[in-house]
Amino acid sequence: MSVPCLILAAGFGTRMGAMTADRPKPLIEVAGRTLLDHALDAARGTDPITVNAHYRADQIAAHLAGRDVHLQLETPEILDSGGSVKRAVQRWGEGPMATLNADNVWTGAPPIRQLEAAFDPARMGALLLLVPRADAVGRKGGGDFAMTPDGRIAFDKSADTYVYVGAQILDPAPCLNDPREVFSLRDVWQGYAEEGRLFGIVHEGRWADVGHPGGIEMAEEMLHVV
Repeated sequence: MSVPCLILAAGFGTRMGAMTADRPKPLIEVAGRTLLDHALDAARGTDPITVNAHYRADQIAAHLAGRDVHLQLETPEILDSGGSVKRAVQRWGEGPMATLNADNVWTGAPPIRQLEAAFDPARMGALLLLVPRADAVGRKGGGDFAMTPDGRIAFDKSADTYVYVGAQILDPAPCLNDPREVFSLRDVWQGYAEEGRLFGIVHEGRWADVGHPGGIEMAEEMLHVV
């Protein structure tokens, strides 16, 4: 199975403070490469690839110039993750798709390849890639999900649960059916959880959150650069 992929790169990056005053967070460098390029590597093999952009979108556009990547400009307002998926799928058509967050760094097995190998559309509405909270490099706060032995997950912020690492495959039908233009994928996940169709698998590698300034050094240490 090969799926289309949406890289979510439109956010304001407010947790990065002054670092995003003059550039979007996806263009911050980790180990000499932009976060967006790390995400594009993680998306390799998917087709087509779309990157959404809102804050400092002109810089994202310039960075992608000449690449076989579609730019999804979100103006005048940012669409949030669910609205972004809805916009992308309106262009692609129905069927499973992947999303990647553009403020994460992964090592080990390619994120989308793992998800494609495990995704079962007959049972799953969404399959999220996770790591145990104790292994979440740069993470602040608790986890995101508890997971049952059969892989079903439910929202749980406890300290010993699992953290979502910004990669998933999902059936985007609920996004297409949502009348709103601006909404979060959390709403879609909640719906799938209530149906017993929200699943997770553990990432075969390491992951770092680069959503805050301290995450840069921690991610580079994870990558054995410094």
